Amino acid sequence: MKKQLRYALLAIITLLFLSFLAACNSSAQSETNGNSNQQPIIVQGPMPIEAEKFAKRLDNVKKETSGTFEFYIGTVDDYPVIVTKTGKGMENTAAATAIAIEKYDPAAIINQGTSGGHDPDLHVFDIVLGKRVTNIGSMKTAHKEDGEGMDPTDWIPMDLMASEGSAGEDPDAENIRYFEGDEDLLAAANAVKEKYTKGEVVEGTIGSADVWNNEVDRIQWFHEKYGTSVEEMEGAAGAQIAKAYDVPFLGIRVLSNNKVNDGEYNPNTAQANQEYVYEVVKEYISTIK
Repeated sequence: MKKQLRYALLAIITLLFLSFLAACNSSAQSETNGNSNQQPIIVQGPMPIEAEKFAKRLDNVKKETSGTFEFYIGTVDDYPVIVTKTGKGMENTAAATAIAIEKYDPAAIINQGTSGGHDPDLHVFDIVLGKRVTNIGSMKTAHKEDGEGMDPTDWIPMDLMASEGSAGEDPDAENIRYFEGDEDLLAAANAVKEKYTKGEVVEGTIGSADVWNNEVDRIQWFHEKYGTSVEEMEGAAGAQIAKAYDVPFLGIRVLSNNKVNDGEYNPNTAQANQEYVYEVVKEYISTIK
């Protein structure tokens, strides 16, 4: 009888302990995501000047890190929003996006920051909403023998997602891959564009690559061949990972300079863009609450 009582007490203690662990885990998840029924909105920014101004506008904010990536977790209008400082470049952005999706299960991702202009009709402080985003660094060169030199204007777009075979040998891969911006996020961005008074807000194509183009002829070539409005170093990587997980995605980029019309670099554009994106987030929240 004493042995049976001891086993019963042990079973009760074990159940209580497991219940306590479950409650702690639920509390931690709730603390990270706010209301557990609400998936957070992720707002990405590569550099401190492109992320921290937005992070300071969050309520109830706390900071988490994973590797070199920083996540500022808080709320906007009582809805969970997480600002991610991804770091510069395609690889950093792809990794930060995958971590954010796996860890926080977001409702949507907005990749925002500064960019260089490709369209001569756009000026510093203008904002481009990424109706589509494309990788302008994924290319195959034309065949040339030793001594025949090189010609970047002959390079061919290479779609790395066309098949699982060799992209260099697959003729179906010789196309431009575009990632479409989410329609609901675009609608929210367009709904508040009149609140932005420092420049124009237009829909366009954002080009991304781990390359900083300063050759005006090269920039014009991308504008004509790819239809790019601006270039940066992150958006297409985030869009590709978001598509893999079926998470709504939108790129929003402000022109910090434009070499094709002598628009000089202005670092204040980063803050202006975050102020606009904050209004976009508020509008989007109002549609999904």
